[in-house]
Amino acid sequence: MAGDRRVVEERQDLASRVAERDAEVKRRARAARDQAAASGTLAWDPFDPEWRQDPYAVYRRLRRDSPVHRSPLGFWVFTRHADCLAVLRDRRASSDTRKADPERFSSLRTLADTAPGEMSAVLEEMAPFLFRDPPDHTRLRGLVQKAFTPKVVDGLRPRIEELSNELVDHMLELGRADLVADFAYPLPVQVIVEMLGVPAEDHATFRTWSEALARGLDPDFLLPPEAVQQRLAGILNFVQYFARLIEERRVHPGDDLLTRLIQAEEEGQALSQGELLSTCILLLVAGHETTVNLISGGALALMEHPGQLALVRDDPSVGRSAVEELLRYVAPVQLTGRVMTEAAEVGGAALEAGDFCMLLIGSANRDPAAFDRPEELDVTRSDNPHLSFGFGLHHCLGAPLARIESQIALGILLRRAELRGPIGALVAKENIILRGLDSLPVELVAR
Repeated sequence: MAGDRRVVEERQDLASRVAERDAEVKRRARAARDQAAASGTLAWDPFDPEWRQDPYAVYRRLRRDSPVHRSPLGFWVFTRHADCLAVLRDRRASSDTRKADPERFSSLRTLADTAPGEMSAVLEEMAPFLFRDPPDHTRLRGLVQKAFTPKVVDGLRPRIEELSNELVDHMLELGRADLVADFAYPLPVQVIVEMLGVPAEDHATFRTWSEALARGLDPDFLLPPEAVQQRLAGILNFVQYFARLIEERRVHPGDDLLTRLIQAEEEGQALSQGELLSTCILLLVAGHETTVNLISGGALALMEHPGQLALVRDDPSVGRSAVEELLRYVAPVQLTGRVMTEAAEVGGAALEAGDFCMLLIGSANRDPAAFDRPEELDVTRSDNPHLSFGFGLHHCLGAPLARIESQIALGILLRRAELRGPIGALVAKENIILRGLDSLPVELVAR
């Protein structure tokens, strides 16, 4: 009882500290933004609802007028493909935000900075390998990447096809469906939880927690207080859930990724409990959130371009290039960040160690210097060096899975159903980094 009481008190203390930090971060960021806007020195305004609603119009202006600039908010902004690629492939560019100079970008303070006592050490240890550098990144990624090789993922094809057909059957029976809630979301979630070994009865439990974590990937200074609190609650809920499941798997191993990660730990590969927990959470959340946005955003883009939809529907050989083009055009990941560990020059900007670089991937994917007719959707596009999966050390681990899920899902959906819609106004998620639709209501009839 005393231990439970201490945990509750630590949670309450952490929530209070997060709220205080969050309010101060927002105050400073908003003050810097307002001052820059008043002086006319604000090129990219992340607070601007126009950018959230239609980022591509803003990107066109930025590439023309301010392709590389230092924001009054304290970070560098890069909009061109060549510059974003240069930072992504540079070994001096770190994914660990703890290496940023807090004097230059105070809003990058981590959750662990405000955590009390032992909880701070736990949260620090739980930084997922997505936000780590070698050697930790190499070690942790190496334990997981064998589960996501193209060969292993191709073995999932029959199950992905089965799930896609089941979901289409259900939507056709209804005649009307939400392509997000009824198709784009349940497919990748089912696949990743089956890979991890999560019991079927627990699948629905994760949605609220996962959405909170995906929303919480956005910069803290842009998040409302409730989103920060929900992110913290999501982390703690996931930790409690996976801690119990890990103990069960230690006693009763299964034929799943979680069991293999536990066995790797026990074989002396130094996977700590915190690292094991953070890896499970990362795989579950990252394993489906971007794919949901790709499938639903891709379906909408094809509905808006009937000629392109017909190509995907009628010619299976177009499936691969279509998904690559939708990755470029929809850009489920709109931006990412890197911290310079040494001085460097990129795009004419002299960067110093500790500088934070905001890479606008959605802009890079529409850069006319890298793509012919960048504003057009062309599912047969062959030269397509999009950056939607990143590049270099942190190239998306789940890229093969996202690709095959999207190819199969969209192919089956379009060949089996005629889509009519969207019905009503479209509502985008509030997320900034993982941009996507909150819902996509359509009518369906069998073809």
